[in-house]
Amino acid sequence: MISGAHSVLFARDADAARRFLSEVLELDAVDAGGGWLIFGLPPAEVAVHPADGESGRHELYLMCDDIEQTLVQLRERGADVDPVDDQGWGLLSAVDVPGLGKLGIYEPRHPRP
Repeated sequence: MISGAHSVLFARDADAARRFLSEVLELDAVDAGGGWLIFGLPPAEVAVHPADGESGRHELYLMCDDIEQTLVQLRERGADVDPVDDQGWGLLSAVDVPGLGKLGIYEPRHPRP
C-alpha cells in the first residue's frame, strides 16, 4: 500500500539548501519541472512519539552507519556539524544546511525494522 515517503523542507534560501544537499550530502536529484529538484533518500522509517501539547510537530533526521566517519566527511566538504551526543537510542548530531538551518543526523542504536 505505502511505497515510500516524501518530505518537504522549507528554506529561507532554497537554492543554497539544494546545493548543499547535492554537493555536500551528494544526494541524487531529478528536476520535477521548472527547476524543482526532488532528492532521493535511502530507505526511511517513521516513529510516533507522544506530544506534550504540541501535536502535529514533525522532525526529520538523516541516519548513517558510522556517525564519526560521516561527520569527518561532511567537515571535509565544508559543512558545519555539531558535536556527537550519546542519547542511548543513538549517537546524535546535526549539520547546518545553508539557507535551511540545523538538520539532525544520527547513528541508530535501536532495533531497525
